[in-house]
Amino acid sequence: MIHDPANPIKTRLKAAVCQFDIAAGDMDRNIETGLAAAENACKAGAQLVVLPELWSCGYDGEKIADHARKTPEITGFLAGLAKAYGAVIAGSLPEKANGCVYNTMYVINSSDGTAAAYRKIHLFPLLDEDKWFAPGRQSVVLDCHGIPAGCMICYDLRFAEMGVHLAAGGARMILVCAQWPAVRIDHWDALLMARAIENQIFMVAANRCAADADAGFNGHSRIIAPDGAILADAGQMPAHVCAELDFSVIDNLRTRFCPVAQRVPAAYPPA
Repeated sequence: MIHDPANPIKTRLKAAVCQFDIAAGDMDRNIETGLAAAENACKAGAQLVVLPELWSCGYDGEKIADHARKTPEITGFLAGLAKAYGAVIAGSLPEKANGCVYNTMYVINSSDGTAAAYRKIHLFPLLDEDKWFAPGRQSVVLDCHGIPAGCMICYDLRFAEMGVHLAAGGARMILVCAQWPAVRIDHWDALLMARAIENQIFMVAANRCAADADAGFNGHSRIIAPDGAILADAGQMPAHVCAELDFSVIDNLRTRFCPVAQRVPAAYPPA
């Protein structure tokens, strides 16, 4: 259901996206880097912090199930940060459950330290991701400081219908964590803007970067407004950037014209 402007919810939130390099399999280094990045963003006043995809271990193939065993400890560290700073912290980690491993975005709530979770639905074939992970089966819209937020992980961004579904489920922003390579970074830039504009929604997207800009990942972590304006851009090197999200912008846009509410899905059902 699209949010009803007559029933306003929280209107402002300071969000941050963090980007840094991820060393495949080097858990100690990655955890130290990721927690420091999240804490620096919290110290800058961020109420929402988004970290990259699989930030604790990277794509480490056959060792991914072993890395997943440490995830409960990592979410505990994040819960401590969230409580200390009154923030919500999101990012994807390997999750072991039901005899499978999932690429799961954990969203750690500041009020009680509990984690909501979204399991990546679309697994990336060029990385043989389906060899190491099971796919999620359910899209997720969750509460973030009283604001409905949808979740996407990397390759999910290419599926426009997923963004439509999240917006229809009431999401006012979509959180994205990724390891999107430099060779296709123009697609990342375009798709983030497209998902924002077509759904009249905020995009809060954290991507991996490398300390060496030629190492295959070059960031472009961004926060994008519902009209496609870039509110924050982290560039290509390790950094965090913040922006204030004013959710009244969504209602103002949709009052003037609202393609989100004027879709006719019966006329173009899934193939």
